[in-house]
Amino acid sequence: MPLPSVIATLPACLLLFSAPALAQDGTPPDPNVQRDFVAVGGGVAVLPDYEGSNNYRVAPVPGAIGSIGGYKFMLLGNRVNVDLIKDKPGPGWDIQAGPFASIGFNRSTVKGIDDPRIRALGKVGTAIELGGYVGIARQGVITSDYDRLSLTLSYRHDVNNAYDGAILTPSISYLTPLSTKAMVTIFANANHADSGYATTYYTITPQQSARSGLPTYNARPGWKDMSLGGAANFSLTGDLTHGLSLAAGLVYTRMINDFANSPVVSVAGSRDQLIGGIGLAYTF
Repeated sequence: MPLPSVIATLPACLLLFSAPALAQDGTPPDPNVQRDFVAVGGGVAVLPDYEGSNNYRVAPVPGAIGSIGGYKFMLLGNRVNVDLIKDKPGPGWDIQAGPFASIGFNRSTVKGIDDPRIRALGKVGTAIELGGYVGIARQGVITSDYDRLSLTLSYRHDVNNAYDGAILTPSISYLTPLSTKAMVTIFANANHADSGYATTYYTITPQQSARSGLPTYNARPGWKDMSLGGAANFSLTGDLTHGLSLAAGLVYTRMINDFANSPVVSVAGSRDQLIGGIGLAYTF
């Protein structure tokens, strides 16, 4: 089942909480001690048929996240990334940088799309996106030594000629524990798409217009969308450092500029997009 790229925001939050923050007996750990962890999990998400759709479906979301020797990795849904800069234990600044790869399934098949007009536009090839990210984070900001504010900038480019373009994504997030058994986060991001992406997914050629009944349209590059979301995690066994936990989240995305004005969105879909998810994770 295809996962639009916006889904990556949600599973990242669903598993992110599994990172150990507090000691199992409820007392603060030594902030200068580096702790390794690995969390695996999965869940389900309700998401649009395609980016800009007003029809929704349910999709599985697998994932794993961990930190070994101060190096973090993340496998979430259709994406994987590694932080190549070793973290320092305890409160303070954290510089992040590393590669990531993703598979883009947006409209790579028409079988799961309800709207016959979008099906008539034809499917787009599966995008294989390679890129990297940089970021800076501060642990110990407001509520305790364990809350975290992060700023990141990522870039990915399709190397499979599905849309033969690139996406630039700035993002910000804030995470804080409420207790040894609960954490919450809020986050926001935006996506800037180039002409390759705009043309492939949001331009409608005369031939496509004749097949679908949608008016012709020439989409220009620019900022594609903005998202705001939140998520929460609750321990079911043990606490946030070890055991089974339940996570749930919600993301609101607003399509903007030429992408929102494309008939793919303005006629056949909706500028307003929602993704909701719930999942289980086990932390070792």
